[in-house]
This record gives sequence, C-alpha cells and structure tokens, in this order.
Amino acid sequence: MEMGDKNLKENSIKHSRYINIAIDVAEKIANEEFVENQKIKGRSTLAGGYNVSPETIRKAMTLLAELDVVQIFPNSGVIIKSKDKATDFLNKFSSKENLLSIREKIKKLIFDRNILNLEIDNNIDLILENFTQLKNIELIKHYEYEIKKNSPLINKTISDLKFWQNTGATIVGVLRNNETLISVGPYFSFLANDKILFVGTDDIKLRVQNFCNSLK
Repeated sequence: MEMGDKNLKENSIKHSRYINIAIDVAEKIANEEFVENQKIKGRSTLAGGYNVSPETIRKAMTLLAELDVVQIFPNSGVIIKSKDKATDFLNKFSSKENLLSIREKIKKLIFDRNILNLEIDNNIDLILENFTQLKNIELIKHYEYEIKKNSPLINKTISDLKFWQNTGATIVGVLRNNETLISVGPYFSFLANDKILFVGTDDIKLRVQNFCNSLK
C-alpha cells in the first residue's frame, strides 16, 4: 500500500464506518486486488468480513455505485466496474481530507492568535497603569532617601519600620537598579542602594532623614 493511501485510511477514522469501507474497497480495486468485471461477495458476507451490519455494507456499496466504481445487481451481488473511477474517488477524498486538515490548522492558529492578542492587551493595560502612576508621581512633589551600604534599613520591611507611623511620609515607590517599583506593600524589604520615593508635608524630608539616622 502506498504511503498516501496509509495516511488516507488513518485520517478517515473519524468518518462514518461505511465511508471507511468504501475507501477500503476502492483501494483494493485501485491496487487490482479486485479487478474490473469481478463479482465480489454478497452483502451479508462482506458484513461479516468487516464486522458490520449488512446495512452498513449496503450504504458503502451504494456510495461506490453512485460514483460508477461498482455496479449493484439486486439479489445477485456487486460487480467491479471501473478501476479509474476508484482511483478518482480516492484522489478526491484525499484532497478533501487535506482541505479539512488545513482548515483545522487555521482554526488552531486563529485560537492561538486570539490568546496572544489577549495577553498583549493585558500587558498594554499594565504598562498604561504603571505609566499613569509614574505621571502622578511626577505631578506630586516627592522626595528621595537613598539607603546606603550597612544601613540599618537593609532587609527591613516597611511594616517592620512602621515607616508612616514614625515619619508621617507615604511611600509611593522604590527606585531599584534604575527600575521604579510602584505601590510596594507593607512587606516590601529594602536593599542597599534602594531609593525610597515618598511624599508628605514640607518638613517630611528632614523627618525621614532624622528617623533613618536614629536607627541602629
């Protein structure tokens, strides 16, 4: 059996059983296992060979008869009519299968593209949100405090330091390695060289400095 014929049979599994049988018979004709003018077994015998009902065999033979591959003689049997028609049927069915396969691939590509577009949209929203927060920081007068090496703030969280309670300053972000971290939570831990971005009253910068310098 040719490789194309093997793939055709594998791809046809999802089709109705009678179509699979019609394909199998057409392949036998194309490969001259059945020759033109040969009478093949009756409906009930074929049904036993394929382990299906006689009705399934009738539908398979009717399909081949409509395509002029075989000729049905009531109460007599089925005669092989045309090898060329059998080959044409296999070729057309194979082309249809290829189109169905391409359609399924396109549907998957569209699905994957939609997922990717959704992910892109989510990331754009996140960028816009962070950009808006950064613009808001620029509009508000804010101050910075840089954490030096060996500072007692290192590895301490905002919650540990009770930063707002002790200074009255509101932390709006932390500049770390040229990246601005926005809306850090109470369990954010400071590192050396971090720059704390904070806002508050006019004397807030001095209050933050005094507090940080008082820590040991």
